[in-house]
Amino acid sequence: MCRHDPPCPPAHAPNRDAAAVTARRDAQGWALLCNGIVRFDTGELLPDGRIVDPHRATPQVVAA
Repeated sequence: MCRHDPPCPPAHAPNRDAAAVTARRDAQGWALLCNGIVRFDTGELLPDGRIVDPHRATPQVVAA
């Protein structure tokens, strides 16, 4: 699905929230991510239909 280089993390990856936003409707409170996730103000809907409760994205640590 993703055509970025490097590719966005897949929907099942722990850092799935780092995927690029492909469409958003801020007034309606949702955004579609490149990996197929629909992110709402109140949580996420994964491509397989699972619902993820709201959470804070965990920052990724980059080794020097």
